Amino acid sequence: MVIKEKLDWLLPKFCRIPLIFTVILNFSVYWGSRAIAGNWYHHNIETPVDAMIPTVYWTVLIYFGCYIFWIINYIYNARMSKEHCYIFLGTDWIGKVICFILYVAYPTTNTRPQIVGDGIWAELMRLLYRIDEADNLFPSIHCLVSWICYIGIRGNKKVPLAFRVFSCIMALAVCISTLTTKQHVIYDVVAGIALAEAGYFILGRIGRQKTGGDAQP
Repeated sequence: MVIKEKLDWLLPKFCRIPLIFTVILNFSVYWGSRAIAGNWYHHNIETPVDAMIPTVYWTVLIYFGCYIFWIINYIYNARMSKEHCYIFLGTDWIGKVICFILYVAYPTTNTRPQIVGDGIWAELMRLLYRIDEADNLFPSIHCLVSWICYIGIRGNKKVPLAFRVFSCIMALAVCISTLTTKQHVIYDVVAGIALAEAGYFILGRIGRQKTGGDAQP
């Protein structure tokens, strides 16, 4: 009974299936689009500014570490209330569907640098490049998901200020890391953030209309 009570506190029943669906959708979009368009022509939309951004090996730690950030924030947001859960996760779902469409309709790639050196960061960069092909770039799911984590609590004064500030800094750090690891280009980052903002604004407005303004902003 104690375990069940703790589980119900951590993950209320209303958010369990939506969270599971979110994980399934994420992998379906990522691998599904690659299965369909993996061998198609990929467009390179790098800008001169992208060429000026240095490759910073140690930022691969942020790129990999963001998964912990996502798990914590998605659970935190999803358990707030049923209304907020569906606005928050609905933003993710809409964003991922749009990502899938773009990954298939307009496949993109970028130019990856040659990794030099034998240090831990260089080896982690090589690992990243081995397990993640240079595709599924526009928009960046890393930036989309990280920004959703932040905007889900951005205007909620019931959430501790320190956690809101941390989430903002972490979301920005992840976006920067996608550029300094050469996993994405500027257009990917901007599109990911814009997609998160647009989806959350639209669903938040719909949610507030249905609940008379009680849904989270």
